[in-house]
Amino acid sequence: MKKTTTKTKKAASRLTLGPLFFHWPAEKRRDFYFRIADEADIDSVYLGEVVCSKREPFFEDFLPAVTARLRAAGKEVVFSTLALVTSEREMKAILRRVEEGFLIEANDVACLQALKDKPHVIGPFINVFNESSRDFLIRNKAKRIVLPVEIPAASIKTVAGGSKVETEVMVFGRQPLSVAMRCYHARSHGLNKDSCQFVCGQNPDGLQTQTVDGQQILTVNGTQTMSHGYAVLLEELASLQKMGVTHFRLSPQDIDMVETARLYRAVLNKTCAPDEAEIKLKTLTADVPFVNGFLHGREGLAWVQGT
Repeated sequence: MKKTTTKTKKAASRLTLGPLFFHWPAEKRRDFYFRIADEADIDSVYLGEVVCSKREPFFEDFLPAVTARLRAAGKEVVFSTLALVTSEREMKAILRRVEEGFLIEANDVACLQALKDKPHVIGPFINVFNESSRDFLIRNKAKRIVLPVEIPAASIKTVAGGSKVETEVMVFGRQPLSVAMRCYHARSHGLNKDSCQFVCGQNPDGLQTQTVDGQQILTVNGTQTMSHGYAVLLEELASLQKMGVTHFRLSPQDIDMVETARLYRAVLNKTCAPDEAEIKLKTLTADVPFVNGFLHGREGLAWVQGT
């Protein structure tokens, strides 16, 4: 009798859409997610407000319809928490999402006690740089860990390699660097955080800043500081797959994210060369520079070509 063997099929790489960091009008945000549901080859979509809880009520009425549309399209829906939880009201809002049955992405350690023994995602604002941190979070029932944008390739290999937990890396978009109590966006308009008039909504892709010598390095988004350049990891996708990374995150920007997703999917599936996709992506991002320094152990604004 001929002996048959069963090969374990390697799980396909998953393409995800991270939470929207910017304060878009509610209707624009709704229509954006409707299009993602209908047209984008994306496996998981993260909803929820990460930067400022004052923005949350604007989108609340649209959330059920957006969630239903995404789920009907076969996409996993994850609810992202604030990166900086500062009040009992904000914590209660997170607990309400847990009760509503959402898979939660925790971006503040304040959420971990509420999520204990419930499957959840660890967001990039909770620093995981080694196996000890990873294993502690796994014991708390984390099913996926989104690694910080600053993590170099050697550490990704250590955390992702040989682990049963899903590992996610951001591969496109302005890099979230910090979130503060003060609102830089409001201050730039001579306002304070309590009476900000939601001026962050005037800059759908963030407010560009310059150093004293005229260099564009950072972007301001409400209380958040981001990179000016878009992180673009296309040449690095194959090596990240080999390291054990399972999920690849696109961060929403005010460009054609459906086409961006198509390019990344093609490279992941090896139906398009990374350099070809990079050229096509450049037509979508205009004059915003590409950066990838953190992954290569360099300063974040560096661009390492042809890796």
